[in-house]
Amino acid sequence: MNAHSNKRVNFLSGVTAIGFFLLSSCNPNNNQSNSIEQGFEVKFLVGSALEQFCNQAATQFNQQKPKLDNGKEFYLKCEAKGSGDVVNNIVTLAKQLQQGIIKADAPEFPSLISTDGEIYHAQLKYQIEQLFPGQNYIPEITDSPLLANSPMVFMVAADVAPALRKQTNIFKELETAKTYQDIEANSPALPIYYVHAAPTRSNSGLQTLIAQFVDVSGKRPEQLTVADIQKYQPQVQKIQSKVTRYGISTNSLAKDMVKNGSFWASIGSVYESSVIEANSSQNTTQTRYEAIYPQATFTSNMRAILPNAPWVNADEKAASEKVIEYLRSPQGQKIATDLGLRPGVPGIELGAKFSPQFGVDPNAKYDSLRAPKPEVVNGMLKSWQDYAKKPSQVVIVVDSSGSMEGNKLPSVQNTLNNYINSLGPKEKVALIDFDSEIRQAVIVDGTPQGKNTGLQFISGLKAYGGTRLYDATLDARNWLQKNLKPNAINAVIVLTDGEDSGSKISLETLNQELQKSGFNSDQRIAFFTIGYGNEGEFNPDVLKQIANTNGGYYRKGDPETISTVMSDLQLEF
Repeated sequence: MNAHSNKRVNFLSGVTAIGFFLLSSCNPNNNQSNSIEQGFEVKFLVGSALEQFCNQAATQFNQQKPKLDNGKEFYLKCEAKGSGDVVNNIVTLAKQLQQGIIKADAPEFPSLISTDGEIYHAQLKYQIEQLFPGQNYIPEITDSPLLANSPMVFMVAADVAPALRKQTNIFKELETAKTYQDIEANSPALPIYYVHAAPTRSNSGLQTLIAQFVDVSGKRPEQLTVADIQKYQPQVQKIQSKVTRYGISTNSLAKDMVKNGSFWASIGSVYESSVIEANSSQNTTQTRYEAIYPQATFTSNMRAILPNAPWVNADEKAASEKVIEYLRSPQGQKIATDLGLRPGVPGIELGAKFSPQFGVDPNAKYDSLRAPKPEVVNGMLKSWQDYAKKPSQVVIVVDSSGSMEGNKLPSVQNTLNNYINSLGPKEKVALIDFDSEIRQAVIVDGTPQGKNTGLQFISGLKAYGGTRLYDATLDARNWLQKNLKPNAINAVIVLTDGEDSGSKISLETLNQELQKSGFNSDQRIAFFTIGYGNEGEFNPDVLKQIANTNGGYYRKGDPETISTVMSDLQLEF
């Protein structure tokens, strides 16, 4: 088998800012399931909407020990990434091929691609066409087999669903309404707090942004022009002002709605499958959620894209076609419907989860929206980043105690440098470092001067002293209270590699204080914590407790992963 025949078959699909990543090398001999996984790898990279479907389908498919007609064995392997990341990754690799940096048989090249919807599919085709005019490496949308779909809906608590269901244009209502009583007099006086995923990384987030322009303009997506973006962006900005948080994953936002309650977010733009999943895991004491179907919405068609490109050889194409055939078979499609995804093949039954019991309408009727022109999509993304996006003010608390010596501190410094260099015009950061002492906040923004200030802070970090974690965390909250921006997302990120030592307050006192500024208050300060280093060096339970008290979450990082953890976290704001 030649080098190109040995190349893994990768299948990329979207989750959501357009960031660069490299596919990691994988040796089947090291795989835990190599008793089943024989031959060359068919790598299937999927997004939040297809991740479980891919993993479950791969398990069943590999049990069949698939072979090509020429006898070569292969197996299916899944990994999840974002739709924006998928497009950026393919375009980056294509540029490297064009420049002679890599060859067509490079293992990083995927052979199958999918995004969670057709807008990013169109973006991919458009950008590859700019690099290789007339080659048609990326097939048309209609030439790519449909695997599954899930319409975009509004996920809301059952008690406010009746009022929203009566509205013909919910986004227009979000422009002006502050509570659900403003929309319908008999509804609860619950404030409107809204979430959707970041459009620069998430397919659902991008579809949501486009739907907002569609609703406020009264135009179809394909009718929108670049000039329309500037005309209607003030109205989109009013909708964005209701946002509690952005995020990289549609499903994670839906899960956070369930976990944190209606004062964290009472309405979210998610996939229909997210509503089914939320109600599938409910107990009788938790809020029940319902899907509100707009009169016009995106269907979120998830297709298998097989490039007609030099990086896909005959064996890879044949293996990909067999994968697609299985995923569209009745057996493969049943996996999709069991997970709350609508089938990509006519004639497949929806199954028991498509019912009012799970908050959805199996016979929902809506006008399916199509993708705008790629240049219009690019203009909307720029408008969102520069104008419409809700501002953010984030305090980053950096542990610079003596335990950060070695490769830990340089890795954190590099990560913070990337974070600051990625700041947009609507983002503001206050940097506080601590050890046995807690230093004053250094203010950084997205201007050249602001970024330079951040670089000076990063360069001055030294590993020394103890770990006054609780005191530093409370100091960050107090700084935000004094400098609170009511019309912004206010949050704290705590990055530490050790347990508290030397604080004047206890964990119990800290939690009591944080509750005063939580999402049941008018301050709404979220906390996110990162345990940095090896297990046992810090207390993850403490960090989870701090984050969960104020509507955030905990993540673990190390010198290899911290940059990715922080990059993902930055999307929340």
